[in-house]
Amino acid sequence: MKEQHTVKVSKYLSKHLRHEPGRIGLTLDEAGWVEIDELLAAAAAHGFRISRAQLDRAVAENDKQRFSVDGTRIRANQGHTVDVDLGLAPAEPPAYLYHGTVARFLDAIRAEGLRPMTRHDVHLSADRETATRVGSRRGRAVVLPVDAGAMHRDGHTFRVSANGVWLTPAVPPRYLRFPG
Repeated sequence: MKEQHTVKVSKYLSKHLRHEPGRIGLTLDEAGWVEIDELLAAAAAHGFRISRAQLDRAVAENDKQRFSVDGTRIRANQGHTVDVDLGLAPAEPPAYLYHGTVARFLDAIRAEGLRPMTRHDVHLSADRETATRVGSRRGRAVVLPVDAGAMHRDGHTFRVSANGVWLTPAVPPRYLRFPG
């Protein structure tokens, strides 16, 4: 089982590399990168001391591989609510991708499809198991198959992040398979 502090570090990184870098005085570059030393200094200045070893451990042990390290820099792989361009090239998706959700959102999804909400893109998984884990964070998971092949043929763009999460601006309801 993961050390509790490692989980706290991972959540702290997610918050400040994906959503609120300015809260601790960070400025991400256009691609979402920030110098690790700058991140560690900003965290310490705001009462959250992280050593480089603790940061490296949180990055390495993150089950979703949410972060990338490139030399002296770090960034989140996807899920940003702040404006960044991850530079991901369009990619041809597999025939089906999957989205994990919970039953209380199904009526809205049936009506509007999948929307990115506060994020830049809708996140899709390559397999049912991952989508089940994602959906179960909010309750009993419902996994919706997405006809990604048909979407792609119809001109929708897909990209895949460094950790294998498939990204697309939206999924119209006609490409979703609903339970029952």
